[in-house]
Order: sequence, then C-alpha cells, then structure tokens
Amino acid sequence: MKLMMFYEDNTAYVGVAYADGVRKTTIRSIDFLHEGWAAYKALQAIVNDPDRDELVPEASLRVAPAVLEPGKIICIGLNYQRHAQESSMDVPELPVLFSKFNNTIAANGDDVPLELAWAQVDYESELGVVIGKTAKHVSVDDALDCVLGYCNCNDLSERELQFTSSQWLLGKSLDGFMPVGPYLVTADAIPDPQKLQIRGWLNGELRQDSNTEDMIFTVAECISYISKYMTLYPGDLISTGTPEGVVLGDPPERQTWLKPGDEYTVEITGLGRLTNRMVEA
Repeated sequence: MKLMMFYEDNTAYVGVAYADGVRKTTIRSIDFLHEGWAAYKALQAIVNDPDRDELVPEASLRVAPAVLEPGKIICIGLNYQRHAQESSMDVPELPVLFSKFNNTIAANGDDVPLELAWAQVDYESELGVVIGKTAKHVSVDDALDCVLGYCNCNDLSERELQFTSSQWLLGKSLDGFMPVGPYLVTADAIPDPQKLQIRGWLNGELRQDSNTEDMIFTVAECISYISKYMTLYPGDLISTGTPEGVVLGDPPERQTWLKPGDEYTVEITGLGRLTNRMVEA
C-alpha cells in the first residue's frame, strides 16, 4: 500500500495513494506511525470498504512528511561499498550509527534553508525504514517483520560542520536536513529491500545511480544491530546510508556544493520521487 500524508487544518492525516488520486482518511499521521502495524490493519479495513470516498487529485493536497515526529532518527554512515571507497574511508566492520532530530524532517516539495556561511552542503540519497512494532534483541532473520514501510530520504549534510569534531551531529542536524517522502510504502509492497535501484539528480543531472544490494550491512542487519543496544518503537526512522556520487567523493577541484536555487531529487524503486529546493535562509 502506498501512503501519502497530507495536511488539513494544520493536522497531518493518512491518505492512500493510487495511480489516479488519493483517498483521504481521518486517521492522524502521528497516531498511525506510532501505532505501527496495529494501525495498518485498521487502515486496510477502511480501504477495503466498498463505500469509500471518491479519490482526490494528489496535487490538490498539501503534502506532509512521510514520517512525522519519529521517536528516533538513526542513520547508518558509510553503508555502501563504493561510497566508502570514494570517501577514502575504511569499510566499517560494524554499522556506523549517528542520529538526527525532528527539526531536520521536511516534506516533499519543502524548501530547505541554507545559511550563506555553509559552504559545503552535500546531498545523500537514502532508503528510509520505518519501524512498525517494538523490536529489542531481534534476530536478522526476524528483523524485516518489524518494518512498517519504506520511504525516500535525503540525508543532507554540511561537511565542514560535520567534520569540525569527531562527532558528525552538527553538520547532520540542521533545520530541514532530512526530507522524507513523498510516500510511505508499506513493507508488504517491497518484497526485498536489497533489490532497489537508488538514484539522485542535481538540477536534473544524474549524480547517484546505484542499488541497495551494494549495502555493506543489509536493512535486516542494521535493524538487528541497533535493537541489541536500544529498543526500536513504531514510528522510529532508520536511514540506511547513501551510495556513491556525493560531492564529498569528488576530487577537491571538482567539488561543487549545494547552494540556494539548487534542486535535488531522490528516487528509489517503488517509492516515488522526493524533490526539494535549496533556498537562502
């Protein structure tokens, strides 16, 4: 099922997206995400109702973030073989974890504000994983059963701030630096998260073109590893790393960082296209 979150009277609700429009529901997005699979079953009953409302054009809705107010945003660093190589960094032996906060969340189409002092803003196309049920010490074999759905993410980074210290937090947690969407596609519609094409375009020019099979640690392995140390809850978001093609991987003389006016689009198989424009703060 393809879900599109939308705003109505400043409250985000769940919509079900079809090829010819969106069916609105009265289920609040935040309730749905924090209830996880239990809420999904209730949503299925509504969608299967033969008396369902007519579809409305997708363009008529004000889009909300695909994941609203996640309890945790956990990101995996250096999780693609070729990205580690282009960054001249060692392939990690264990998943590299860092966090973002809710101030970074943005919706498809939202402008991302850039301060003029930020000289090294980079894009990162990533597969987002939304947890659907509580997970603690979950095995790799059982990990995907904990997933509610998947979405596009852009793990925007200000590299100068990121590497100011050994902690990446500052350069990763700027306002609007985690656009997500436009859809949340439920896990039953994505049979294998390791067989997805992942691409990114800067102002229409293809910059990232890879496949999630190049991940060093699979989605299941990331979930299992994280759950050994912290409990995952419904609505938590895991961003699983970016493939090669980021600005940081270019030779210094060819590095052209994001600036106001630039537009970046992320597209992953079955998850739609996430597009955001950089603007002067």
